[in-house]
Amino acid sequence: MADDEVQGMQAGQSGLIVKVPQAEPLVRAWRDRLDPSARVGVPAHVTVLFPFLDASRIDEDVCAAISEVVGRQPSFEARFDRCGRFPGVLYLAPEPDTGFRRLTEALVERWPENPPFGGQFDDVVPHLTLAQGQNEAVVEKAEADLLTALPIVAQVSSVDLLVHDGTRWRQRASFPLGSTRLR
Repeated sequence: MADDEVQGMQAGQSGLIVKVPQAEPLVRAWRDRLDPSARVGVPAHVTVLFPFLDASRIDEDVCAAISEVVGRQPSFEARFDRCGRFPGVLYLAPEPDTGFRRLTEALVERWPENPPFGGQFDDVVPHLTLAQGQNEAVVEKAEADLLTALPIVAQVSSVDLLVHDGTRWRQRASFPLGSTRLR
């Protein structure tokens, strides 16, 4: 979740993410230092849909619908072996990114009133943010360090719902993907 999103967070905001726990040992120290979302409870992840519904609208029926949509998508493997950049952002790029794109598309099809990142981007590029709003020398150092330890391989088997409580992001639910694996 982007820096400007983190600073403007309000209680009740929510998002759907894929946690990448396999990345934590490598990226945690850099993210804690260079990614404001890490300091407010967001784990290493790839965003699937943000912003999502206000927490006050998320009830059993919404959770059942998320479960149904996510459960129709097969689990898959993603390999993170290179860094990428957006303006002011350093990230790890998953390959293939097809599974993440399919998750986003399926959820947006069900909740079209919630386009990814509020509709800011024509093409939503799946990514694991490492640094935001940092000086270029710091970003280059982080990238050089991270590249020596890649690749990271992750088995994607669930989507997590995070809700902002006004101070931190907290996991509210987890939804398993289907069992068929895509590669």
